[in-house]
Amino acid sequence: MNKKLKFLAMPLILAMATSAFAACGGGDASNTDTTPNTATDTGKTDDPTYSLPNFPEVKYNEDGEIDTVSYMERSEAIYDYVLGDFAEAYAKAFEADTLSERYALMAIAEAKLLETGVMLPTTTKGGNYAITRVAPKTISSVMWGNDNTRYHQAIVATELITAADRAALKGLYADAETSADYEKAAKKYLTDHGYELQDSYSLAYNSDPQTWDVLATSKAADSEAIVNTYDGLVEYDSKNQLQPALATEWTKSADGKTYTFTIRSNQVWVDEDGTKVADVTADDFVAGFQHMLDAKGGLQSLVSGIVVGVEEYLAGEAGFNEVGVKAEGNKVVYTLTDDCSYFMSMLTYGLFAPMSRSYYQSQGGKFGSEYNATAEDYNYGKDSGHIAYCGPYTVTNNTAKNTIEFTANEKYWNAAKVNAKKIIWKYNDGSITTKAYEDAKAGTTDGSGLNSDALALAKTENYNSKNIFDTYVYVTDTDSTSYMNWVNINRISFANTQDGALPSPKTEEQKKRAQTALLNQHFRLALDMAVDRISYNGASVGADLAAISLRNSYTPGVFVVLSEDTTVSINGKATTFKTGTYYGKIMQAQIDADGYAMKVWNDEADGGIGSSDGYDGWHNPTAAKAELDKAIAELAQIGVDISEENPIYVDFYYYGSAVGKARANVYQQSIKSALGSKVVVNLVEATTADDYYNFGYYNDEGWRMNYDLSNYSGWGPDYGDPQTYLDTFLGDGDGYMTISLSLF
Repeated sequence: MNKKLKFLAMPLILAMATSAFAACGGGDASNTDTTPNTATDTGKTDDPTYSLPNFPEVKYNEDGEIDTVSYMERSEAIYDYVLGDFAEAYAKAFEADTLSERYALMAIAEAKLLETGVMLPTTTKGGNYAITRVAPKTISSVMWGNDNTRYHQAIVATELITAADRAALKGLYADAETSADYEKAAKKYLTDHGYELQDSYSLAYNSDPQTWDVLATSKAADSEAIVNTYDGLVEYDSKNQLQPALATEWTKSADGKTYTFTIRSNQVWVDEDGTKVADVTADDFVAGFQHMLDAKGGLQSLVSGIVVGVEEYLAGEAGFNEVGVKAEGNKVVYTLTDDCSYFMSMLTYGLFAPMSRSYYQSQGGKFGSEYNATAEDYNYGKDSGHIAYCGPYTVTNNTAKNTIEFTANEKYWNAAKVNAKKIIWKYNDGSITTKAYEDAKAGTTDGSGLNSDALALAKTENYNSKNIFDTYVYVTDTDSTSYMNWVNINRISFANTQDGALPSPKTEEQKKRAQTALLNQHFRLALDMAVDRISYNGASVGADLAAISLRNSYTPGVFVVLSEDTTVSINGKATTFKTGTYYGKIMQAQIDADGYAMKVWNDEADGGIGSSDGYDGWHNPTAAKAELDKAIAELAQIGVDISEENPIYVDFYYYGSAVGKARANVYQQSIKSALGSKVVVNLVEATTADDYYNFGYYNDEGWRMNYDLSNYSGWGPDYGDPQTYLDTFLGDGDGYMTISLSLF
């Protein structure tokens, strides 16, 4: 199996209701003696006699640089030890005979993943109080890909829209047959009710793109900006229906292995000034696909094993002419290894973006073995002035940590139907907790989520002589992004590798003891079940809504549903799940069978529909203490004594805004309340956004992750299949989120 990598979600340091965002180590060799080689057995935590394998040591060269071979060997050994059951269960899903069986087996695999305790689900995007000038449902809300951050269809009023008018607009949306019908109705409703419409949309952002090459990145901070500069083959409209974009039509072969797209004629690429640089051709999709494979920015594995020849090309065993992407006149043809049920849903993610071959080459770009992004003459994607545009906008201002301004592209094929002629991103690092709210109220931006501080103001302040909370505040929809608290099971770095910032306060002995304890499943589960997630989330969104955006799984429980009765084995017992059974219910069946206390699915949630969201299914102090007692007994067998006099110290790294501090304090107090003084949480505060991103989000290698525990990020799906989540935990470096555990 190969990873299907992608959408590393931004951390939630802002509560932005209408924006695109939800959301290392010390390098010093003296801090890197990390291996608790205290046993030789490879027994698991449930063995009668507890032991740990002799995990390989990480080595360093004479310059003090990490030896990647030894690090990978250690990562592989720890992965097999901690995540081996998940990997085995997940592999079985790819042997399924039907799509429903595949979903059921993936749910079982995810149950095994959650049981490891390597991550604690926390929240999703949305489910918070907000104010906005943007009409609801005028931006796609599709749960995967990038189209939910394309803003050209946004309908924006000059004044905040009341909650009552938003509710009426959502009713019009439900009644409208098409996206165009709703857009027309929404504009009429707003103007009939005294609103004026504006032709711009301003929103806050909290991290500048690190590259403008959408084919070379899997980070949301990059792709959420770049997606507004190009068009793909197809695009989801506000009704979440696929519509033609640069492809006017497409066909699928009878065996499901060949897709042919006809490319729209008379379309052009322009530079940042709007000057034509090339025509859009079918070959641009071929060039883009090859560049994506060459760049290896995390996207290539999404199509490895999906598109013919990709694995062989990446391994250097075949030329690109053997890859299943061809231009045939004005058509681009994709040849798949097999019928792929979710292929069309992948097309709205950046890996299928076109790229002007001639413009790329003019910026020093080369293909295949000649590709070298570090070459002196390579400028492609270095900034917004070194890409070509074929989408609704060009970037006309790109000032770091200040403003990114997108201006309507006059040569865009659908320019006449672009509602927002300008998209303006305003930087907000989250250090002032009420800034987003104040900016939205003043019209500097067009919307904001309300954290607890902003909510208090909204309840006392007026806008247009009306109380803001009573008149304008609404609750945002939740989405498919899943945020996690991560448990580092292989910590190598004890300060940010970029500059030595945020050093761990632990002694060398405390570091070694914590590393050993965090390899114990029961110890990890004790930490996870100790956290009062309602209070933790309430510190951000307020007590009133604290439960709404809670998520209890990695893949949302309602992400997919069985389309036929399906029988699978739950611990050796044939178990049949009926047509219409949600993915989350199958996860819970496996967890219950395994005897774990977490509740990742609740049949009574969401009005009896059932959900993995909206309640705290993990916080269980009694179970947490029981798990800690098991961990203490097991760790004692390998000479690790844990008591109130000799506790385990763990570092929780967080962003030092008022909200960040409040959440960190809840985390610390939850652990103390449930587990007593046998576990001590050190709070390590990042006082700048850069330090915060550097300890986690900006790192592309697991060994750089500088924390024991952190909430630094999450994951959003690339396409409509649970594989888009679960592939992020594949081994051998194939799963992107394993870096959050300091693996690979």
